Parts: sequence; C-alpha cells; structure tokens
Amino acid sequence: MTAAWSATWPARSGRSNVFTEPQKTALVELAREAVRGAVGVARAPVTLTGEFPRAVGAFVTLKREGRLRGCIGTLECRRPLAEEIARVAVSAALEDPRFAPLTVAELDGLEVEVSVLGPLEAIDPYDRAAIVIGRHGLVVEQGRRRGLLLPQVATEWNWDREQFLAQTCAKAGLPLDAWRRGAAVYRFDAVVFGS
Repeated sequence: MTAAWSATWPARSGRSNVFTEPQKTALVELAREAVRGAVGVARAPVTLTGEFPRAVGAFVTLKREGRLRGCIGTLECRRPLAEEIARVAVSAALEDPRFAPLTVAELDGLEVEVSVLGPLEAIDPYDRAAIVIGRHGLVVEQGRRRGLLLPQVATEWNWDREQFLAQTCAKAGLPLDAWRRGAAVYRFDAVVFGS
C-alpha cells in the first residue's frame, strides 16, 4: 500500500495535489451526509466519480463556530477511502470521548474537514529539518501509548516544533518530554480539505 500511495503523494511526486476539486467536494459531502445520518436525519445521496487514491489513513474533524466538536480517524485504511471517511465521520460525531454525541440541533453551521494521511516515517526528533510546521503531522509512541496530531493543529495553535512534539506526547498520555526520552516519533504528510 505504501508504494502505491508514495507514487501519488504530493510531497514525493512534485504534484500539488492527488485529489481533484470535485473529489474533495464529494468526500466532504460524503462525511457530512454520514454525520447527518448518524444523528437521525435523512441522508442525501452523494455521487462519487473517478477513482480515489489509496490512502494510508483518514481523519474527519468536526467544528462548530471554529471550535473542535469531534475528531476521529485511522492510521490504517482497511476499506476504500470513501467508506473509511464515512465510517470515521460517524465516529467523530458520536464516539469522540471528549464530547457528548452530536445532536440534530448542531448540524447547522457544522464545519467538516477531511484529512487524508500519507505514510508514517520514523524521524529523529532532534533533527530540526524533520518537522515542518503546517506540512507534517506527528505520531508519538511509547509502550502501549500512542498520540497523533494532524498538521493543521500546530498551525491553528501557533506552536513551534518543540511545542508540537510536547503536545503530541500529551495526546498520547505521556510526559511532555517523552520525545526526548526514547519515545518513537513519526511524521506524516496529509491532504486536508473541508467546508
């Protein structure tokens, strides 16, 4: 899977994007309609045209009035991308443990963002060039704990490289300096789009 993805991945191929604008729009609408269905509203059909690239992972982020309302995803797509996005959209709406399940009343003004992840790459966290804020997301692992932050999170919070590493450790439930004390650190690129 990684080889097929790497061949189409923007950071590796020199292409500006692997998705057409109609594909992006369709995937965001698919996520939105999956959320609507999850809260009991009739779903509108979404037409998916063309073939989507194979993805390593996918996340759906839900926001209301600019504030996080749910974010769930996977680092390993086991289904076609469209199915995986619909699945994680429902999970973001109903199963994010940080929030109560989304309600019908919250659908108006709901912002939906889709992040399609490229392959994880192990990095040396001391290498300053290994993490580009706004381009790379991070995963930190130690023992049975793992935390992930999408690339846009560091930009939204105006974090520098060390803050991004520390907050990814916190997301894993690890000490903020676990990245300095043997935790494995990975980066990934993502294509992010939404409405």
